[in-house]
Amino acid sequence: MLQNNEKQMSFQKEKDLVKAFYEDLQLASNDKLADVIGRFCAPNLLWRGFHPFGQISGVHDVAENFWGPLRNSLKRMQRRQDIFFAGCNSLTDEREVWVVSMGHLMGLFDHSWLGIRPTGKMAFLRYCEFNKVQDGKIVETAMYFDIPHLMVQAGQNPFPPQAAAHLVQPGPLTHDGILSTDQPVEEGEQTLALINAMISDLGQWKSGLTLSEELSRTWHDDMIWWGPEGIGATYTIDRYGKQHAGPFRAAFAERSKTKHVCRLAEGHYGGFFGWPNFTAIPTGGFMGMPATQTPGEFRVIDIYRRAGGKLAENWIFIDLLHFWKQQGVDILERTTGIGSAQV
Repeated sequence: MLQNNEKQMSFQKEKDLVKAFYEDLQLASNDKLADVIGRFCAPNLLWRGFHPFGQISGVHDVAENFWGPLRNSLKRMQRRQDIFFAGCNSLTDEREVWVVSMGHLMGLFDHSWLGIRPTGKMAFLRYCEFNKVQDGKIVETAMYFDIPHLMVQAGQNPFPPQAAAHLVQPGPLTHDGILSTDQPVEEGEQTLALINAMISDLGQWKSGLTLSEELSRTWHDDMIWWGPEGIGATYTIDRYGKQHAGPFRAAFAERSKTKHVCRLAEGHYGGFFGWPNFTAIPTGGFMGMPATQTPGEFRVIDIYRRAGGKLAENWIFIDLLHFWKQQGVDILERTTGIGSAQV
């Protein structure tokens, strides 16, 4: 654990770096993307993204394989940020600072991306990004995004009807998710402790409590779970249990222990990501598809808002394309006609 004097240190320098990066990235022409990324990121940047991207190493490859094609497709792209905070990774003994940004990348969908047909209209790509800042440079990035939601906007629905609802998801109810200045340390500690308690409950699946009783230990009754396309968003503990948590637990067996790369909190906000977070075996059917009995990885980002002594909102990013590819189903190829290897 970090010593108290280390916890008191400000994250303003790291936040300012990431803000400046976003501003310059917004203004850069496509032929200057690698130059901009190179000014703010280490040459050997480790970048993790959802399928079909996976891990990319190096500034040039990140610009060429991700940002360039996306910017060419979503013209005049804006980063519409709903949550922004920073903190020390609670899973390491050293002072390891990460800056988190969540919202939508919005633009005019004028050219195909990953085989998804353009609409010529506004389109929104849900994203959440964790940036590790070290010695004045971004050295690692986890950039997770909801590709199936973009597919639905283009009229190419990749999944059977989902149990919950999916919309262009709003930011926090309280409209206070942009933490431009440092927050009281005690608030972040409370948020992190609550997230850890929730993870402990979640990891058991056999606590002896009913699902509703278990959830009510760490969640407000009017919680909102902002899930990904293919699962959807759900409101209140009761509906969350019926529309996602209950069916999910019934669909899987042999869930591994939770393993995160980073877990942090600042103020009333916190979150984590893994690569993967856990593995599980689909034994009861999932998302309208039959059980495969094949272990699958879940690459996930979770972002939380705490209200008082319990969690109130949760935004979730799950790499469903990667999960189903492991089960023998290439969702991109099935829906767009373009195989992942061609992207």
